[in-house]
Amino acid sequence: MTSSPDSATGAGEHAIQIVEEGVESLTAYGEVPISFTVTSRLRVDPIDAGLGGFRLTQEPIDPPWLKDYDAIRGEGPIRWSRRWDLTNWGIISARIDDRRVGGVVVAWNTPGVTMLEDRTDLAVVWDLRVAPDVRGQGVGRALFCAAEQWARDRARRTLKVETQNINVAACRFYARMGCTLGAINVHAYDELPDEVQMLWYKQL
Repeated sequence: MTSSPDSATGAGEHAIQIVEEGVESLTAYGEVPISFTVTSRLRVDPIDAGLGGFRLTQEPIDPPWLKDYDAIRGEGPIRWSRRWDLTNWGIISARIDDRRVGGVVVAWNTPGVTMLEDRTDLAVVWDLRVAPDVRGQGVGRALFCAAEQWARDRARRTLKVETQNINVAACRFYARMGCTLGAINVHAYDELPDEVQMLWYKQL
């Protein structure tokens, strides 16, 4: 098991404990906030009507606003088991000094999850969250690495992540973690027309 209770990595003065948990932990998992303040976005400009690709330009948002994925209808950890079979989902937590400070959920081979593209070699980082007061201290990196190993242990060849152009910090994080921006969908969210879907892929 890659995410065993005794696996740990450094985070400043404290060790980050990475632990794989069961579905029963999702209520506690969801107590770690996933919300963030939107202060900028990546503007997506097509080149030659898209034939020449896209240009991404970071621009400020004024006034800033709060984005909370858990507040979207039908979303949030406690709702997942009502919509999908979580048998093939990995739920991994991060702790510092016995305090839950983050988590990542990885999914594969799950009927009805369109993000999996009906592929048998693909795993999806469904959710990654870090407590606001420890962001930027290596917790996200430790969790992403645990997700990679979890997928490798199940012989998955590719890891996929979805984020949006309003989450610039997440986009830069996934790029640092070796992911490649594989798709941009400016029409992904009918209810959120100002947000652009960014799909990242990493070969394992």
